[in-house]
Amino acid sequence: MFRIATTLVLSISGIYLACSSSTPNALSAEAPDSATFELKSFRGSVEENEEEPLSNVNWMTYEQAVAQLQADKAAGHKGKKIFIDIYTDWCGWCKRMDKNTFQQKEISAYLNNNFYPVKLDAEYREDILFAGNTFKYIPQGRRGYHQLAAVLLDGKMSYPTVVFLNEDFQLIQRIPGYLEVGIFDTILHYLADDHYKKTPWEQFQQEYKSTVQR
Repeated sequence: MFRIATTLVLSISGIYLACSSSTPNALSAEAPDSATFELKSFRGSVEENEEEPLSNVNWMTYEQAVAQLQADKAAGHKGKKIFIDIYTDWCGWCKRMDKNTFQQKEISAYLNNNFYPVKLDAEYREDILFAGNTFKYIPQGRRGYHQLAAVLLDGKMSYPTVVFLNEDFQLIQRIPGYLEVGIFDTILHYLADDHYKKTPWEQFQQEYKSTVQR
């Protein structure tokens, strides 16, 4: 059965702001290995009807990102890592992250240049084909879920959650909750440039000086 392997665990101290829905009763695809975070949960409030900003990020579908990575590798290139923003239309913190983090020009430019950036609606209604598997929308109560989102989130349906996959579609990291530009910029550089393979996260976080405007 389909599996995304975990290769890294970050320890990120602080709080996270997120929306959540019920955990799926059962997953039809095997869930990935779990990643552990040292995060304090905080349920804040945010307006959910904020106007959605125009995007500076060249967002792809998951299928487009996979196809582009495979094409780049077939052409003899290493390809880039896949970045996935998992969200829902009703999540106010997702809209806030779109507006305050993804719209920041240095952030959007770095995402476009160093990742295949994907936006994945956790309640997407259409099938997604990947690695010989068909991931479907599963109705459940008032809100259903998409199997691929559930697999990527290890069944922990909290939004927004960002997920990083390496060039072989292995899970590097999943990080739940709203991320402001400074910490998000640090995370992007830590993972995109493969610092995580040789430098502990705590050390990199202390040494890296983000120049992105807060």
